[in-house]
Amino acid sequence: MRLHTSPASPFGRKVAVVLHETGLWPKVERRDASLTPLAPDAAVCAANPLGKIPCLELDDGSALYDSRVICEYLDGLHDGPKLFPPSGPARFAALGLQALADGILDTAVGLRYETFLRPESLRWREWIAAQKAKIDRALDRLELECEGFAERVDIGTLAIACALGYLDFRFAADRWREGRPRLAVWEERIARRPSLLATRPS
Repeated sequence: MRLHTSPASPFGRKVAVVLHETGLWPKVERRDASLTPLAPDAAVCAANPLGKIPCLELDDGSALYDSRVICEYLDGLHDGPKLFPPSGPARFAALGLQALADGILDTAVGLRYETFLRPESLRWREWIAAQKAKIDRALDRLELECEGFAERVDIGTLAIACALGYLDFRFAADRWREGRPRLAVWEERIARRPSLLATRPS
């Protein structure tokens, strides 16, 4: 298998974390793609017509995208503890948490494009403020709920860890930990996992 990704991609990081957690990391060839919304990568576009990463090319020539699909596929390839609970409340709790994490990341990546790629004279200040408010609401919800995560390690908690890591990477000045002491403590604990240490963006 061949994974198109980037060390700076938070969605690519989520896939890399799953590869580490499942022991599949050595079995996947990784190709770092260089792309932006205005400058697509030809190899990525050949595998994924949307031109987005991560994208996993399988041995039969087919491809999987996006990160949610790739992560669940990979979780089915190993015999260890599953990151996607098979059914019932635990499954939907994990999927719901992953959806919240991905929503944070979708918003944060959009903010990154708006504040880094778009010329300053064209930036929409009100839109930027509204997107930051979305992230703040999500973080406030996590502050209320994170004590219930306990020692859970599933696709939901790992996705949240990746989302918080991306905020540290791209939006450190926003200081998401301020006013959220429980979430900060939880993040500090889960961030020590080898899979997250090995994939930390820099």
